[in-house]
Amino acid sequence: QAPDSFPPLRNEAAVRVLRGRMKGIQGHCNSCYMDAALFSLFSCTSVLDSMLFKPFLLCDRNVQSILRDEIVNPLRKTGFVRARSVMHLREQLTEKGQCSSFTNAEKDPEEFLNLIMHQILGIEPLLKLQSGGQKEQDCYCYQIFMDKQEDLVVPDVQQLVEHSFLSSDLKLVEIPSCFIIQMPRFGKEYKMFSKIIPSLELDITDLLLDSPRECCVCGNVATLECS
Repeated sequence: QAPDSFPPLRNEAAVRVLRGRMKGIQGHCNSCYMDAALFSLFSCTSVLDSMLFKPFLLCDRNVQSILRDEIVNPLRKTGFVRARSVMHLREQLTEKGQCSSFTNAEKDPEEFLNLIMHQILGIEPLLKLQSGGQKEQDCYCYQIFMDKQEDLVVPDVQQLVEHSFLSSDLKLVEIPSCFIIQMPRFGKEYKMFSKIIPSLELDITDLLLDSPRECCVCGNVATLECS
């Protein structure tokens, strides 16, 4: 355990601490969905550090302290988290979520995020989406759904998000404080893409609802949008 608080890893420090054998979060008993989500959310960014410290209205302080002291701080300090620490968190999620399979079965990352952010910590939804002029939808993360695109062999995240939003007729109602994106599903039998290139920056200009944008023909403020 690392009771002191450690900032997220950046640049050379991230490479030094996280690269090599016995680094990252140790897997055990189908924990890969949770390990990958926790690593992505906390290893190199502080955007969700409020989950670790802020006393939210419904916040379970025991789960919060396990997350902070047994997982995030050791990950940032030494680059390694033991499977026992993650199992401690999974046991608490099983108890709070009234679902016995959190300690042994593989889950969808979205199910894990909804449970810990909404039911246990009481965080407000991070995303506001609108589809085809319908009512706004609140959510904590966005899962990419799309048909197989023959021209996308090794896509980047920017391409996948744009294709997914276009095919689902979705728009972001406002700029999110944090945009958690779940890549297309794959399993042992089928993978939609063998590799996906991380986009180090994400341009959401064309994904925003009613956002002023430049006309691609004349350069003035656009009045019409063609999908």
